[in-house]
Amino acid sequence: MGLARRLYRGEIDVDFVGKWRLWYSLSGLLLIVSLAGLLINGLNLGVEFKGGNVFSFSAPSASIETVRETFREEGVHQPIVQTAGNRWRVTTETLSEGTTNQVQTAISKTYGVPADQVDIQSIGASWGGEVSNKAWIGLAVFMLAIILYLSMAFEPKMALAAIVALIHDLVITAGVYAWSGFEVTPATLLGFLTILGYSLYDAVVVFDMIKEVTAKLGHTSKMTYSMAANNALNHTLIRSLNTSLVAILPVAAILFIGTTLLGAGTLKDLSLALFVGMIVGTYSSLCVATPLLVTLKEREPKYQAIAKRLASTGGGKKGSKSAAVANG
Repeated sequence: MGLARRLYRGEIDVDFVGKWRLWYSLSGLLLIVSLAGLLINGLNLGVEFKGGNVFSFSAPSASIETVRETFREEGVHQPIVQTAGNRWRVTTETLSEGTTNQVQTAISKTYGVPADQVDIQSIGASWGGEVSNKAWIGLAVFMLAIILYLSMAFEPKMALAAIVALIHDLVITAGVYAWSGFEVTPATLLGFLTILGYSLYDAVVVFDMIKEVTAKLGHTSKMTYSMAANNALNHTLIRSLNTSLVAILPVAAILFIGTTLLGAGTLKDLSLALFVGMIVGTYSSLCVATPLLVTLKEREPKYQAIAKRLASTGGGKKGSKSAAVANG
């Protein structure tokens, strides 16, 4: 509690920029694990993307094992069984009309469900391909809009750092889906686009403060760009953490309570993307985007000159936040 109180009051100065090697190593490890999951397991694409059949029916006396066995006895190879209370949803590969009718009859006989109450939905692979193409187009337009906005509102180097952080968030979130085997549906794509916007918001808040603090740097400044950026980051730390916590709590409730206790299985496609993406997005805005921006900016002659002058006079050591603001 003491640490939390000091953090809330701004009495703790975390050296985010100075620990860039730690953040880069951690992010590199997460990216490697995520890419390995994507290569080894791949994404469990929903029927909306790869095509297939979806059977929906009510059967209070059924179990996952009996439902799966009923479908396999009719020649279905890998039925994906989901339940929400007494309602069952089974996704299969694309079936012929004859096999579809056989499965419908088997469900009716086994569980006493009238045949006309077994809902059957057939989705073609071409429709799934169209959804995928639209998703990629939406992502490309989103990225382009981010680059243009940040380049005009801030500068191109901030846009580059934000884009790297966004790609970082996307890959890690996709890796979680690959390793967990959660189904990727159109709701998942909506979650991905949402976390992109959330991550961008967090980065813009940090970058706006960095722009304000570093604008004061000149030839007589008593702090480097790295020190100024780290100071700005600490001033937005509580705001970032509070915003993230408030956003994550309801998403966690949907993911863990809604899907496990209430059986709202369809919500997990969206909530997992939001839950993972918000956590990773908060981390990347603090520990990836800002250190990367500092790496790019410290190569500019103006800031190299400031760093050399302070190093030669012994004034390059990291000072307190209050001193950094006063000496800006």
